[in-house]
Amino acid sequence: MGFVGSLEAEIEAVARAIVDSAFKVHSKYGPGLLEGIYEECLAMELAKRGHEVLRQKRVPLFYDGVELSTPLRLDLLIDDAVVVEVKAVDKLIPIHRAQCLTYLKLTGKRLCLMINFNVELIRDGIERIIH
Repeated sequence: MGFVGSLEAEIEAVARAIVDSAFKVHSKYGPGLLEGIYEECLAMELAKRGHEVLRQKRVPLFYDGVELSTPLRLDLLIDDAVVVEVKAVDKLIPIHRAQCLTYLKLTGKRLCLMINFNVELIRDGIERIIH
């Protein structure tokens, strides 16, 4: 199995598909919509491309051995490999990055793509968070 940087080639291929799909969604609607709309469109686009897409994926959390009644929910989990956090905000701030890192730690996944659709050029709204 090959490696690209520090991530497996298969994960990189999924990441490329996510970025390509985000470009397509953003070119259709641009900035200004709610996160949920972008999330749904991105999920549809990835599913059309043959990827397994889980929306609002529930991740149970435990404290002192007891499952919390409020689970963590990932915006998207693609091919059981890449977490996607969808945003529609003026500007990404450090807490958004911390959120992605926490998701990676709790799920054991290696890559989170944070995609902020509320930008003029989508390439300016995509950040890779690696754990």
